[in-house]
Amino acid sequence: MEMDVPHRQARIERLSFSTDAGAGERARIGLLVLESDQTMEWEFRSLTDFPGVSVYHARLANDVQVTPETLANMAHELPVAAGLLPGYLGLKAIGYGCTSASTIIGEARVADIIGQVHPGVPSTNPLTAAKAALATMGVKRLGLVTPYSPEVTEAMQAKFDEAGIAVTAVGSFYEESDLVVGKIDHQSMLQGALSIGGSHDVDGVFISCTNLRGAAVVEAAERALNKPVTASNHALAWHLLRLAGIPDTMADQGRLFRAQLAPNA
Repeated sequence: MEMDVPHRQARIERLSFSTDAGAGERARIGLLVLESDQTMEWEFRSLTDFPGVSVYHARLANDVQVTPETLANMAHELPVAAGLLPGYLGLKAIGYGCTSASTIIGEARVADIIGQVHPGVPSTNPLTAAKAALATMGVKRLGLVTPYSPEVTEAMQAKFDEAGIAVTAVGSFYEESDLVVGKIDHQSMLQGALSIGGSHDVDGVFISCTNLRGAAVVEAAERALNKPVTASNHALAWHLLRLAGIPDTMADQGRLFRAQLAPNA
């Protein structure tokens, strides 16, 4: 009969190691993603797929129903989510991932809240990024596609008008549930962009909402319209890369990803 031989625990050998700059050696980017967003992280994986670039996410509490009131409430959650991105990462830029809330809360206030948590780090949001993108591509007469209620869409129109970008055509899916918005298919978005962008009064299109899978239709819409097209995640990713000092271009993501940030954008 075999006897059990006591197992002697192996001695832990101390291993030597060296270090390098780690992931994101060229740029580490922070991203505040809404709790209800189903799309942003997925789109950002391809939009920021450059050597030495890493994106770090923090989730921000929000209501799945998008109304002016629920959007305004996110101002209280912004510093909480921003605080989850540690300063010791050495972030080069931070993005807040909500176009409609940036409209209702105000771009300056959003930047101020993030700046209080991460002083000295450039920040942006999809509305600010869209303005920079449209200015870079020379768009003055905008076709706007949104999923929002009229109150939110009208507030966004006013923000573009204030920036000197006239919204000359606008269409909405009239959907307040973020759960549903994330499931609107590519064909619907492409048809919406072509319908609104086909007007002779439009010289560029913006597809608003980080939860819409708009980046996927940018290239096809541009080919069909022969006009610049961008979308919330598309513009935000591009703006964050440029703010972080990454000039790299991408061939299959429309005109914007072949452009650098215009000096006054």
